[in-house]
This record gives sequence, C-alpha cells and structure tokens, in this order.
Amino acid sequence: MRALKILLTAVISSQLLIVGAAQAQAIEQTKGHFKDKFRQLDEVLPTPNVYRSAAGEPGEHYWQQQVDYQINVSLDEKRRRVEGAETIQYHNQSPYTLRYLWVQLDQNIFKSDSMAEVTSTFSSHPETSLGNQDKPARISLNQLRRQQFMADNELGYQINAITDKAGKKLSFTIVGTQMRIDLAEPLAPSSSTELNIDFAFNIIEQKAVGGRNGYEHFADDKNPDGNDIFLLAQWFPRLVAFTDYEAWTNKEFLGRGEFTLEFGDYQVNIDVPADHIVAATGELQNPQQVLTSAQRDRLEQAKTAERPVFVVTPDEALANEEAGTSDRKVWRFAADNVRDFAWASSRKFIWDAKGYEQGGEERPFVMAMSFYPKEGGELWEKYSTEAVIHTMEVYSRFSFDYPYPVAQSVNGPVGGMEYPMITFNGPRTTLQDDGSRTYSLAEKRFLLGVVFHEVGHIYFPMVVNSDERQWTWMDEGLNSFLDGVAGREWDPSIPWGVEPRFIVDYMKSENQVPIMTQSDSILQFGPNAYSKPAAALNILREVILGRDLFDFAFKEYARRWKFKRPTPADFFRTMEEASGVDLDWFWRGWFYTTDHVDISVDRIYELRLDTQDPDIDLQRRRQEDADKPVSFFVQRNEQEGRLTWVEKNKDVRDFYDDNDQFTASNKQRNEYQDFLQKLEPWERKVFDRAIQENKHYYVIDFSNKGGLVMPILLQLTYDDGSQEDKYIPAEIWRRSPDAVSKLIVTDKALSSVAVDPNWETADVDIENNYYPRRIIPSRIESYKAKKRDGLINRDLMQDVKAELKSNNETND
Repeated sequence: MRALKILLTAVISSQLLIVGAAQAQAIEQTKGHFKDKFRQLDEVLPTPNVYRSAAGEPGEHYWQQQVDYQINVSLDEKRRRVEGAETIQYHNQSPYTLRYLWVQLDQNIFKSDSMAEVTSTFSSHPETSLGNQDKPARISLNQLRRQQFMADNELGYQINAITDKAGKKLSFTIVGTQMRIDLAEPLAPSSSTELNIDFAFNIIEQKAVGGRNGYEHFADDKNPDGNDIFLLAQWFPRLVAFTDYEAWTNKEFLGRGEFTLEFGDYQVNIDVPADHIVAATGELQNPQQVLTSAQRDRLEQAKTAERPVFVVTPDEALANEEAGTSDRKVWRFAADNVRDFAWASSRKFIWDAKGYEQGGEERPFVMAMSFYPKEGGELWEKYSTEAVIHTMEVYSRFSFDYPYPVAQSVNGPVGGMEYPMITFNGPRTTLQDDGSRTYSLAEKRFLLGVVFHEVGHIYFPMVVNSDERQWTWMDEGLNSFLDGVAGREWDPSIPWGVEPRFIVDYMKSENQVPIMTQSDSILQFGPNAYSKPAAALNILREVILGRDLFDFAFKEYARRWKFKRPTPADFFRTMEEASGVDLDWFWRGWFYTTDHVDISVDRIYELRLDTQDPDIDLQRRRQEDADKPVSFFVQRNEQEGRLTWVEKNKDVRDFYDDNDQFTASNKQRNEYQDFLQKLEPWERKVFDRAIQENKHYYVIDFSNKGGLVMPILLQLTYDDGSQEDKYIPAEIWRRSPDAVSKLIVTDKALSSVAVDPNWETADVDIENNYYPRRIIPSRIESYKAKKRDGLINRDLMQDVKAELKSNNETND
C-alpha cells in the first residue's frame, strides 16, 4: 500500500512539473517593458512532494541512505603510501531497488588521464591581459614542480579487490573519479548489503600538487630523513549519495566542487609509526595503548582546565621529531552518525586540549583540541583551541548544540578544510635569526578566521548535509555569514570581509555568474560562493527581516535539516515560512541574477500647501520671487552707480509703484470665503488641520540603476541639524522597478537626503545616494608613494623585538 502511494505521488508530482512548465511559458510580457521583480519562484523551485514539503521541511516520507564503515588503514611513511581494507554496510532506506552502487574515488583526480587534468587550462599568460599577445606565455616554478611530481609518481587508487560478504568477487567499472559496483543480487528497499574493498594509493605532496590532502615534508628537522605531516582526507572509497531529488549524485570530481555523502557509523584502525600522534574524526578508543600515563592524565586535566592543557608537550614533540623509530602503533577511533572520516598523523605534533561545557541534554560536554608542529608556535598555543570553542558557542546559538564529542583544529599544508570533528588549518609563525618565532597581524587574523570558518563547517555541511558539488553557496555562503558573526564577536576591529561593503566591486563586475550556478562553472569562486551569499544573508538579517525574525527562521532551518540533506528550495521555503515574510523577490534577485544594488536619489521637489487664502498664498509667492537671484545686469548697474529712470524721477508715481501682482484684492478674499463654504465638513476639517500644522511636503525621485530591488534606507537631515531614519520596504518597486517617487511629509525643513548612509545594502555607487550631491572625498598622494597594503602583512612583532634588542645593545 505504501509503495502504491509513493508511486501515485511520483506520478502526480511529474504532472505538476509539466503544468508548472506550461504555466511558466504562459506568463509572458508582450506589451510595454514591465519587469516583475516580485514574480514568485514557484515556477523555478521543484514541486513539493511527500519527501520535501512546501514549508521547506522534510516530508512525511523523507528518506536517506545509511552507510557504515569498518576500516583498517596503514601509513607507510617512507613510501608515503596508504594501504587499506574497508568493510561497508550499505542500508537501502529508499523506496527503490538498487542493482548497483556508485563509489567515489577522489584520489583518481590526480591521475594524468583524469577529466580534471585533461580539461585543465593554462592560466599564466600575463601579457594577454595587457593586450600584448605577441609575447609567449610563461610557466612558473610552482607549475613546473606540479608537472614533475605528477610525472614522477603513480597517483590515484589501486583497487586490489572488491568482494561481497561471502568473499565472492564483485564486478566493478571505474569511470574517472567514480566506480560502479554491480551487486550480485538486487538490493530491495529496507534491506542491507555488505561489501569489502582493498585499496591503496600514493600520497601527494600537497604543496606541489595542491588539493585538500597530502603530506608536507620538513627537510630541516634534525631527524636524518626529515619529517612529514600527513593530512589524509578523501582517502578511502566512499559511497556516492543517493537522493530523492537526483538519485545518484555522480558528478565527476574536478577539484572545486567538494562532495555530499551519506551518514553512517565508523570504526577505523590507523596503523602508524609508534612515535606519531594521530588526530581523527571520532573518539580515541585505546588511549592506554597509544598515550603515556602522563599524557592520559593531562588529557583528563584538560576537561576542566581554564586554559588549554598540553597533552603532548612541545618538548615531547621535539623529542619525537628528532628520534624516529621502526616500531608501530594502532590508533583506534569510533565515530557515530558522521558523513565522512579524516585523519592526520605526524611525529611533529604538539597536542593541546580544553573541555567545553556547552550544556544541553544531547551533548553537554565537548573536548576542543589542537594539533600543530613547533612551527605553529605561540600563535597556535594561544588561539587555536580557544577559537574552536568560540566557534561552537556562536554557531550553536544560531543552529543547535554541537553534536559530537570532539572538535579539532590541525595545522598542516592545507590552508583550510573541514571534516566531521576535525579541521585542517594552515597559518604558522615565522622563524627568526635568533631562534624565536613571531607572526604578523595578518597571520593572526588568518588563523582566527580559518578556525572559525572550518570548525563552523562541522555544522554546515557536515551535519546540515547540503550538496557542495551542486550548490557550493549552501555551505560556504551560510558558513561565511556565520563565521563573520563569530569574528565580530571575537574582535569587531578586524575586517572579516563578509559585510556588504566588501562586495561592491564584485557586484558591479561583468565577470560573474548567478549564485545558483553549479560549482565547477563559477567564474569568481570566492566572491560568488562565499562573500556574496554571506553579504546577502547579512542584509536579510540586519535590513530586511531584522534579527529576531531572521534568527528564528535560520535556527528552524538548521533544526529541520540537522543530519538530513537540504536543497536550496528547502532553505528558501523555510526562511519564508518561519519568518512569515515573502522573500521570493530577494532570492530571485540575489541568487538567480547578476543584478546589483544601485539606488540613486535623482531629485527632490518641495511642495507647499495652497491655502487659497490670498493674504497668505500671495505673500508666499512675493517672498519666493524676492528670493530669486537678482539679475547680474542689475547688480552690475548698481555697482557702477547707475540710477534707474524711476529713481531719477521719484515725483512720477502711479498705483503699481505701491502695489504689485502679489497684492491681494477683496474679490480674491470673497472667492476664498466662497471656497470655504462649499467644502464638506470632513474636507474643511482636513483642510484646516493641514493649514494649522503647516507641514513640509517633499516628493523624492529614486531610480534603480543596478536592477536589484532593495529596501530604501532613507536618512533625512533637517535645517536644525537633526536627523531621522526612514525604512521603505523593497515592495515600493513592485509596479515600477526602474524608478519611483515617494512623498515625504515632515515637520521641519529638509536640508539633505541620503540613501543607505551606513553602507548596509552593498550599493555600488554611494555618490548618487546623496541629495544634494556631496563633494567626493579623495586624497593627494605623491607619485612614488609606497602602497599601504603591506601594513597588515608586516611582522610588527619582529620589528619591535629588533628595535628593543638594538636599544638594549646601545644602552649596554
């Protein structure tokens, strides 16, 4: 019966999609030039069904698959190679029968014949951009290094065997970065299957090849062979997600679009050199076998410590770094309900930890930890673990309690990357000639920002499981918005880069695509996937909805889709349904177009109520006439001392020398009284009140030069110096999206008007926001003046130390 219901629903949904397409074709503007910026998104968004409701929440028959892994993996440090064997339990919780499974083989992206390599383009042709195409392109040493590494090493997966539970070989077909495994028997709904995969691959050198994983070699360490930090991610064959909206999400991995995976439980045994320290997704199951008693005691002390406690001290890490061993240890980790597993291993790791009492029933306590080499220095010791905790405090307020037992920050060659319970973060200190380590303000800000961002990703998309390969903004944009909140709550003096004012250059750029563009087709990845959606959400929160409505709706979205797989439509619909505000115009403009914000104040008309009383109105007109500039002919005649004929012949006068066109007559006064007598009582009441109040009436003309409709944030400045802010909702543009006029009634006379004076809406041209126009501020700079951009990157700490040392030597 249930299967029949689902089948009928699928048929109905298909019919609705056909009807929706027909309706979209039927809506066509054939007269005039009207553009409906407030047209609903119903024709664009997928039709709601039993899996995903019109409210943006999981439907009554929502489903998702579960995949559990048991993995034994060994790290061959000298050969820089991983060898592993995994047992996979695939639980088919969909209403469909599956005859094959698709597996992701992300390491295959590094093969010389991968689609990513074959379709890569050459970007170092600087002369072309200058219009000088006669000069040849140049290749950098970094590009040459990458080519040499890839030529010298056999990269990608080696799949040794794939078998079922009984040990019978299964047929498989590798298609680029994916592999289809043909099942011996069809997998029916509500049933499970088990398969085993033996695999191996050579680890890339991350700084040579790039990517989200790899090793970093430290040749200058005292160990004769040097030392490595290994960051292992996307390291084991993982099941492709099978979804209600796309079936198998088998898009080729080209390097930019990341992934979406199924949740499951993991048991992972990691075999490494005995002097290595391992950080991984999940909880360590065998501390007695891999940690000393002193280290276990410190780990216990860290749970209640006020500041991070060293579990592995700098001295212990240095001793490990110098010695080396041929012995091995196996680190055992368990992780429940995660969508991926990553780990890091090195003998160089210092390890500190601090407990975080977050409260809540599900997970009242979390252990925050950091792993870093001596090169991380004081920067990591002071800030990494504290930043991890700060991130959880902020993100949990906007979403849900951190759901896992540990949250980790690991230093390595990857600039910033996230996985369940573990993040890879890049900034370090700089070694000085005297052996000390210092860092610049930029490096400090980088560490804080990258920890906020990557730990924040454990919420989005590691728990709220969006599809990063299809809709990158759903995790990067939402997360950039929240890491900006965390940053401002850490230190508001730091420019976090996700506020509206930082994206104006991108918003008016011709080199962009809509936010709703598949990851691999985006032109400017950072602004499109990170900054623009983050700025949009800031504007939605601070300008359009207000914090109360936005925060409630955003938290509802996070709650609904915790450990589930949302799509953009689910986010859009939840934000509207939970806030009670129609936002289709906002999503359409910001996410589906490349319009920008540019609202101009074109002119202002001052109106005055005509009282019909000749003694009042004619006197006003006389004053208006007197206020007009005097003719420059008359001014110059007066300056030359020329007397007019009237001044020379004062004895010749008539009626018009004492009365002008503004003199009131009794006839006009009588007409005024007749006018008053003819007014209805309610008209007389309104008229008398208007005369008595004597308000100022202004008509302000606005034009929308950027195409993106937005609220008008109006600041009125009066003659007495006081100011008043007015908020005009975006709906003012609903019938005339290009230009509108607004009547403003005030008690005092206006002296000036400004739109968005605090730069809250990403308006790309602030100069046309002022009326009257203001003088554009600029500055005079000497021709050969040095740029100031390097101020934040200088190592001020080292400069000051050098100055102190010099002063001390002078005093000595």
